[in-house]
Amino acid sequence: MAIIITDECINCGACEPECPNNAIYEGADSWRFSDGTAMTGSVKGKNSGLETNVDEVQEPVSDEYYYIVTDKCTECVGFHDEPQCAAVCPVDCCVDDPNWRETEEELLAKKEQMHL
Repeated sequence: MAIIITDECINCGACEPECPNNAIYEGADSWRFSDGTAMTGSVKGKNSGLETNVDEVQEPVSDEYYYIVTDKCTECVGFHDEPQCAAVCPVDCCVDDPNWRETEEELLAKKEQMHL
């Protein structure tokens, strides 16, 4: 599964620098698959199902508070023992997304795709 940031977020920004995949963005900021990764070429996003160039600008997931791009979140698998965003969040708004389930193998494969 991926981690989501709930609307209880106070926009403190503590989570953003902790993400090893650069999957966390400030509200209203656009994002790219290539941000903070070694990805090149194109990728098919699991969330959207669409193939896109990794450098193409994507629409923000939230305009109001920090958000996590599910297609880039690996729950810190392969980097840390627990999701670092949740570990540093002062209001516990970084939680498991019940609508996005992935196995450890899928998370590791996603990590390998982003960090060749």
